[in-house]
Amino acid sequence: MDKLEFINSNRFKYDIKTMCTILNVPRSTYYKSLDKTKSQRELENDKLKSDIRRIYKANKGIYGAPRIHHILVTEGFNVSLKRVQRRMTELGICAITVKKYRPHSNKKVTEGLKNVLKRDFTTTSINEKWVGDITYIHTVKDSWCYLASVLDLYSKKIIGYAFSKKMTNELVVKALKKAYSSQNPDRNKKLIFHSDLGSQYTSKDLKELCNEFNIVQSFSKKGCPYDNACIESFHSSIKKEEIYGNTYYTFKEANISIFRYIEGWYNKKRLHSSINYMTPNQYELLARLAV
Repeated sequence: MDKLEFINSNRFKYDIKTMCTILNVPRSTYYKSLDKTKSQRELENDKLKSDIRRIYKANKGIYGAPRIHHILVTEGFNVSLKRVQRRMTELGICAITVKKYRPHSNKKVTEGLKNVLKRDFTTTSINEKWVGDITYIHTVKDSWCYLASVLDLYSKKIIGYAFSKKMTNELVVKALKKAYSSQNPDRNKKLIFHSDLGSQYTSKDLKELCNEFNIVQSFSKKGCPYDNACIESFHSSIKKEEIYGNTYYTFKEANISIFRYIEGWYNKKRLHSSINYMTPNQYELLARLAV
């Protein structure tokens, strides 16, 4: 029991002045302890926590303090990142973390399938370097289904994707065709398309399509996911932010969910720290306007 609690518990036995004198507590401090009115700072923190909770829920519960702080600042709040972090701790909320891939050493090179990208993920504009991969998505009725995605390394935008019940050559061909159609890249400029060594990406079908589109193919080393870390990161994000929280009974349900995530959320609304807290659509638009 602290001094003020002791005084409160004994205030009927002794007068306040005497008790404060005995315990060496200023009477102003005692009377202040009786005032339950919240201070201006406490009111500000309550408002801040309310807005943090609003932003957190509006963004699928995936944003951490840096992104929430960025949104608050754009909304006109004068608040530090550390203060946002403290309020989030008090609320017991945190960002969904995405698995980070660590590099693995594998010097074996598959003959004729070169790693042109060589983990150089830097770009100066859109349609310079694209990356692609396939991931698995489970449904109750239709079992495992497959999502092939194509991402532009400059904008972080998913520029093409295809979803199928079968993991065939046509799946990756369809995804790349969609990417090419939506982006309409300059055929006179070098465009690299990087993927792993999966049979769909090393197939004759995809090789012929890349030749038709004047695209240079690049391949990760065998057993080295870090060579294609950016698209691996996207697939990790869609699983943690969308797929793992839902149960899909049919292929159609999963397909609708994937469409909503990519077109309605990831490309349109999801902020990326690597592109100055813009969305992929915003960053791509700036690139197009700069041409």
